[in-house]
Amino acid sequence: MNLLALRKLRYGLYVVSSRRRDRFNGLIANGVSQVSAVPANFVVSINKENLTHEFIKASKVLSFSVLSKNTPLSFIGRFGFNSGREIDKFKGVSYKIGKTGAPIVLDNTLAYVEANVINEADLGTHTIFIAQMVDSDIIREGEPMTYDYYSEVKRGPTSKKSSLYIEQIAVTKAQKYQCRRCFYIYDPEFGDPDGNVSPGTSFELLPDDWKCPICRASKNYFDKLEGTE
Repeated sequence: MNLLALRKLRYGLYVVSSRRRDRFNGLIANGVSQVSAVPANFVVSINKENLTHEFIKASKVLSFSVLSKNTPLSFIGRFGFNSGREIDKFKGVSYKIGKTGAPIVLDNTLAYVEANVINEADLGTHTIFIAQMVDSDIIREGEPMTYDYYSEVKRGPTSKKSSLYIEQIAVTKAQKYQCRRCFYIYDPEFGDPDGNVSPGTSFELLPDDWKCPICRASKNYFDKLEGTE
């Protein structure tokens, strides 16, 4: 078995959202695929430990927003590295309520689909929800974010096992640092454009109040990455 074969697959990056009574929640997911055209049915894979999983199970409705390639890491971190049990992920985020009653994230969104869950399959750690489209629309033009682009360009390569495969680290002269919480790699060659940190800024020269652009962890969560100098 060669797991590197999975690297040839391409996945989008989405905000999957749902509701439970008057509460909203959402998460970052790449396990979304269209499986039929008429009617338009989709499969959405969600980890059972996520609060959004509970919301979808309870309400039987969901939406997913197609993220733009230019989506800031901080936005991905808000929905991907925080728990709805601790924060309101929708606070300060532009969204609307769809025909199903599910919230639809509009920030950094190119298009969206909302759907009713018509069936599901238990995969042990995950549930696959089979959902039939109720409505969809295009919000703005642009290029969609892919999981591959997010991993290789936006987040940087990681030495840890991702949800799909193991990335390999390219050895460069720049001293890189890796976040222990989300595995984001700070590369001085690129800096942190979302955080107004110019390329060429070493980790040591980052402001003391600088935060990880994905999970907002402080500098003391970062370790030197072996194999870079």
